[in-house]
Amino acid sequence: MSQSSYHAGRHFLQIPGPSPVPDRVQRAIAKPILDHRGPEFQELSKGVLDKVKGVFKTNNPVIIFPSSGTGAWEAALVNTLSPGDHVLMVETGQFATLWKSMSEKLGLVPEFITTDWRSGVDAGVVGERLKADTGHKIKAVCVVHNETATGCRSHIDQVREAMDSASHPALLMVDTISSLAVMDLRHDEWGVDVTISGSQKGLMLPPGLSFTAVSDKALEASKTAKLPKAYWSWADMLANNSNGFYPYTPATGLLYGLDVAIDMLNEEGLDNVFSRHERLAEATRRAVNAWGLEVLCAKPSDYSPAVTAVLVPDGHNADAFRKLALERFNISLGTGLGKVAGKVFRIGHLGDTNELTIIGALAGVEMALGLAGIPHRKGGVAAAMDYFADVGRQAAAAAAA
Repeated sequence: MSQSSYHAGRHFLQIPGPSPVPDRVQRAIAKPILDHRGPEFQELSKGVLDKVKGVFKTNNPVIIFPSSGTGAWEAALVNTLSPGDHVLMVETGQFATLWKSMSEKLGLVPEFITTDWRSGVDAGVVGERLKADTGHKIKAVCVVHNETATGCRSHIDQVREAMDSASHPALLMVDTISSLAVMDLRHDEWGVDVTISGSQKGLMLPPGLSFTAVSDKALEASKTAKLPKAYWSWADMLANNSNGFYPYTPATGLLYGLDVAIDMLNEEGLDNVFSRHERLAEATRRAVNAWGLEVLCAKPSDYSPAVTAVLVPDGHNADAFRKLALERFNISLGTGLGKVAGKVFRIGHLGDTNELTIIGALAGVEMALGLAGIPHRKGGVAAAMDYFADVGRQAAAAAAA
């Protein structure tokens, strides 16, 4: 007799993306497919292309590609740069490292500021390097807003201040794949030239859409950039987008979902969305501290509201722990990547999630720690519950005042 693979109850998807897709968004995606050259799609597309600007806090175009965020990385580079151009990058973690590797494959010359993967970008170091570049060989500064592999955020406003202080004309490119609709992003106000993102994290959609918000300066640079491009051409996209269409078949179902996801974010209010993520992240870190374990991000000002990476003690393997947690409690935790493979597991707390979801996830982690024999103290879940209760009491008191 074969054994059933069915697991009763919900699966806890606590990886830092793809994040759970809300029922409301799933229903929108399930609508019948539209003629992507017809008037109904044109109306949908024009509305989405306009509404998405609010999430990026920009008045400039946001280009939507049918791709993963990696595609938007490539689009950012090939539309603005030429072979042999120097780009300044910071090794905040695995995804910054992959972006650097891509730049090399495209014929660019990356200058990589190394770190220990336990903090975000040091804007002062970026500023000093730019001041030393008196010949302005560096054509772009590329940073990751939230490093999904490490649970560390970078402060983009500080990077922009450092660039301005150095009076350097380089473009500022920012990867917001795991930070968009999770923490504050101000494309226009912070002087970002290219903001890159993806659909499968804070936007609460399946993978399949990437986004590129572009400044006037970036658009001007695209007129003289000499790296080859075809699929990733901004010019082709913008020419077609002006009428609500695309130069090739778009991801029509995902655009239905995006329309609804943006409505949901606006109904909650972006500031409330950001505050919710900060609360869930703080509760998670309090649980980790109560267990006596260590958060990978060593700088509190750089703690991520999207994901917490947890170091396991020496002699224990994080992937073996993740496997046990999945098999026993039907919870998926993020794996360690690159330099921290096998050393950390990651708890995602982004997208369509709330306090009770996080408490359930933390309970699964705490039980799995015990079964795995990983040295820890009890009480992580209780610490998170106490924090949520305190926040609730404070909110009630403030409302009554």
